[in-house]
Amino acid sequence: MSDEQSIISHLLELRDRLLRSVIAVVVLFVGLFFYPGANQLYSWLAKPLLEKLPKGGQMIATEVTTPFFVPMKVTGMVAFLIALPFILYQLWRFIAPGMYVHEKRFAFPVIVSGTVLFFAGMAFAYFAVFPLVFGFITKVSPEGVAVMTDISKYLDFVLTLFMAFGITFEVPVVVVLLVKMGWVSVAKLKDIRPYVIVGAFVIGAIFTPPDVISQFMLAMPLWLLYELGIIVSSLIRQPVTEEEDYRPLADDEMDAELDRMDATEKQERGNS
Repeated sequence: MSDEQSIISHLLELRDRLLRSVIAVVVLFVGLFFYPGANQLYSWLAKPLLEKLPKGGQMIATEVTTPFFVPMKVTGMVAFLIALPFILYQLWRFIAPGMYVHEKRFAFPVIVSGTVLFFAGMAFAYFAVFPLVFGFITKVSPEGVAVMTDISKYLDFVLTLFMAFGITFEVPVVVVLLVKMGWVSVAKLKDIRPYVIVGAFVIGAIFTPPDVISQFMLAMPLWLLYELGIIVSSLIRQPVTEEEDYRPLADDEMDAELDRMDATEKQERGNS
């Protein structure tokens, strides 16, 4: 098979797998739209805020089309998340034939663990962070001010926190990848621990509301997951082959290697 035919076959396979992924999302979207329904999905998403609103409080829609499009966006997001394992499976089937055996053994657990951790981050945000954040916001509102959040603004806010916590929970995977690829050592990761802790609280201050509790709830998991990544990286032993070992020799190692070469050369001369 020529290079041109090979490229065409890869493109056709990529098209087929993308098409399967899109079909999966569309089918799930249609199913979720009718059951449990787009409005019900949005009600579940808004539940952490609705439970913290004062008696008689409610959410509002400031644009004409918002009551229709926002629940549709939520339905699309849920359909994509449910289909994500299938989408990643299609991606894996596309790239796996071009990988070595040891790469496959490492890449598959990374994909699975990364997906699980991202979902875990979103779940942590929904069940642990949202109730505290919204409870704080409603309690500090000035007297006489009715808290009535626009549903579109609320969706943007929760998506931002979902992404922030989902990406934060990917820290162990990133740390293990950096060590596995040889870009950084476990000792170096331990050395920069103080900077990581400070950076965690800076990120918490940027992506969460201006209260100490929510900032702490983002910064602490980030730090603890960083420590988890160090522990996992320490347990992983990467075999080094002659082709993969490009580490420069230290001075004492270089002297020992030269002595060994001189001894070998003298022995060969004596034999001749």
